[in-house]
Amino acid sequence: MIARYRTPLIAIGLVAAALVLWFTPAPDGASPVMMRAAALVVLSIGCWATMIVPEHLTALGFFLGAMVLHVGQPPVIFSGFASPAFWLVFGGLVIGAAVDRTGLGRRIARALVGRFTGGYLATVAGVVTVALALGFLMPSTMSRLILLLPIVLALSERLGWGEGSRGRTGLVVAVGFGSYLGPVAILPANVPNNVLLGAAQVFHGVQIQYFDWLVLHFPVLGLMKSVLLVVVVWVLFREPPGEPGSAAEEAGPVYWSRDERRLAVLLAAALALWASDAAHGVSPAWISLGAGLICLMPAVGLVPAQAFRDKVPMNPLIYVAGILGVGALVADSGLGAALAEGVLHAIELDPGSPGRSFFVLSLLATGLGTVSTMPGVPAILTPIAGDMAAASGLPVETVLMTFVVGFSTVFFPYQVPPLIVLLQLGNIPARAAASTALVSAVATVVLLLPLDYLWWRFLGLLP
Repeated sequence: MIARYRTPLIAIGLVAAALVLWFTPAPDGASPVMMRAAALVVLSIGCWATMIVPEHLTALGFFLGAMVLHVGQPPVIFSGFASPAFWLVFGGLVIGAAVDRTGLGRRIARALVGRFTGGYLATVAGVVTVALALGFLMPSTMSRLILLLPIVLALSERLGWGEGSRGRTGLVVAVGFGSYLGPVAILPANVPNNVLLGAAQVFHGVQIQYFDWLVLHFPVLGLMKSVLLVVVVWVLFREPPGEPGSAAEEAGPVYWSRDERRLAVLLAAALALWASDAAHGVSPAWISLGAGLICLMPAVGLVPAQAFRDKVPMNPLIYVAGILGVGALVADSGLGAALAEGVLHAIELDPGSPGRSFFVLSLLATGLGTVSTMPGVPAILTPIAGDMAAASGLPVETVLMTFVVGFSTVFFPYQVPPLIVLLQLGNIPARAAASTALVSAVATVVLLLPLDYLWWRFLGLLP
């Protein structure tokens, strides 16, 4: 009965909060537009956080509301479409469609997952390892999840963990969390990374490089967090296998097709260019766009016109553009400055304590992620990163990187929309995903956050 009225109650609450802000007088010296912008921002972020409507509809509603209500200029509202993040996601979606269409992703996933069948721990480790490896090839959490899930479900049945078993549930959870947590350490691999990339360049002129991101985040947030996930899933869901199922392994072609070979060469070149961006200076966004364009060329034929229409969704692009537009409106309306003043007063950063600033900023981003979907963390915090840098004495680049620690720490499944899809496609109870998220998040804060601090100090980012 409560669930039946959940969506209307949330909608009424969000509209009420927006109306209160709309009619609240602006602070002295602030633009009258600021509180109207705040009302629209709260309504948009609230819809994204609660998912009462699809993400792309919220983004379109934001664009319409911002223009009709005159809370910002078109170059500000639609700035997300000009952001490198938008084109990074576009290129990633095209590459993902090519990986799916050619069968290269399934070939790699089958080959790797099949090597990790020496017990439940080894199987979970294999699933998480494959999800992490695919983060280098498929810049989309949802694409990795959808690719891996049927393979893992078939593997689970063959190994004796059938429908409804704890072992099967754990493998499904490993697919979902493994597709998001570890790949956060790979720059083009998910939406929050791309939002931060675009917002950093728009608001601070900071061009984040693929290799620098990988060196800074992969050892702890990528590798060690993946190991932590394996341990958590094994502890929570380990179960002796039952009778092996009769499902046969999906057979793949023995020989690589021409399209698979072409795509493998293209992906290798893209990875090489991403990894060497510090040397050539080309943004990962334009490398992604270039690779996607090659896939779309008729002469190459990796993503024909019909496949582009069928397999490249526009929803994530509109979502990213909307998130970035909200961030731009926050900065342009003066709301960002007001937020910065309030936040900085509350957290009291000290230039003489860089270690404390690291932990405070990381935990601030982590806490914000619990009331917003993960792309909202960089969208909200990046516009005020300059003020945080001035108050903490840290370079703005270092402040921006603390946000990654925040949106890589998932306390609740709703923070990452693909995990909600996982519950439906994998037919697993919500409490299984919730317990995994909570245990892994607490372990991250207690164990990995101090290790991340030491790693940053070793690299010289913190004095």
